[in-house]
Amino acid sequence: MTATTATAPSTTRLPMLALIGLFVSGFIGILTEALPAGLLPQMARTLHETVAVTGQTVTVYAIGTAVAVIPLAVATTSWRRRDLLVVALLGQVMTNGLTALSTDLPLTLVVRFVAGLSSGVIWSLLGAYAARLAPDGKQGRAIAIALGGIPVSLALGIPAGVFIGEVATWQTAFWASVGLTLLTIVWALLFVPNLSGIPRGERHSIRHVLSLPSVPTVLVVVACFVVAHNILYTYVAQFLADAGLASQTGWILFAFGALAVISIFVVGAFIDRRLRTLIVLSTFLFAAATLMLALFTGPAPVVYLAAGAWGLAFGSSATLFTTAVVSIAGEAGDVAQSVMISIFSGSIAAGGLIGGVLLDAFGSRSLVDVCFVLVAIAAVVATAAKRHAFPR
Repeated sequence: MTATTATAPSTTRLPMLALIGLFVSGFIGILTEALPAGLLPQMARTLHETVAVTGQTVTVYAIGTAVAVIPLAVATTSWRRRDLLVVALLGQVMTNGLTALSTDLPLTLVVRFVAGLSSGVIWSLLGAYAARLAPDGKQGRAIAIALGGIPVSLALGIPAGVFIGEVATWQTAFWASVGLTLLTIVWALLFVPNLSGIPRGERHSIRHVLSLPSVPTVLVVVACFVVAHNILYTYVAQFLADAGLASQTGWILFAFGALAVISIFVVGAFIDRRLRTLIVLSTFLFAAATLMLALFTGPAPVVYLAAGAWGLAFGSSATLFTTAVVSIAGEAGDVAQSVMISIFSGSIAAGGLIGGVLLDAFGSRSLVDVCFVLVAIAAVVATAAKRHAFPR
């Protein structure tokens, strides 16, 4: 499969081999971003720093993605899509290898920032790329498959990396990521069509995308939803410890991850016919989960139920929002997706920052209170925006 055409596929079947390549590419992006979070104590010893300082390796990655995704997406719009994907994956190979070799924190931070840049390129590609590969009427399902690597990586990839770090070394986990990325590059070269980019004279500007009446509405929902998620997810261990459930943190997070994976199949089955319904339901389900945690933190069964509902709501949120913004933007889908990913990544960083301030000033209970307010806003906006942003 070496087609280079940019036209819609003539077959009615989804190009599963190509979509698997995009799926694993997204898996790698999330794995590279969050892998240090589970390996911080070991990394801190190697880098001769505290765990808190070493934790900035996660922060600078998110900053690199948020800062770079829009300008890099615009600058590379004319590149052939597979060529750009391979270059971005090679960036992940080099930065993960250098991270494993580094014993110096400043160097590691620089490398992680560059890794965030290459991740931004990957995220700006996946949704629109999958939509162009899919036959008419199945674009949403194709995006769901391509972006399914996000919840799978959160649920399985990161714990696997932590396990490798515990039984071997933290460097081994990063080298395993390098190996997986190299295999993905080979797969992409064999099975992912090298679709054309958009000629420079025909590409759409950021101003054009933001001028579409429904795009800012989608971005408001994305920001509220993702900031709320990261306020709670970043400090969930402390929240559970204060609730007397520290010993069950791993299992509670497993419940979150398991339902996040299940969300892939739920969303994939209905996204092309019920996009609005899925988005509205996910916001209300997330709001219900945070309300349960705010009102009934003590009983463990309630917390497990809330964690599962939270995972089901958040697991495929990137897929839902990407499908919405790509559908709205049409031919400007690549640029629109880059704007959405920038907001998504910036909201990750903002959630961690806001959550830290809330935790220090008001305690862990304030985390779920603020989350509920933010997600309630997202639910109201998504429900009201039924004409353009999230049409019936």
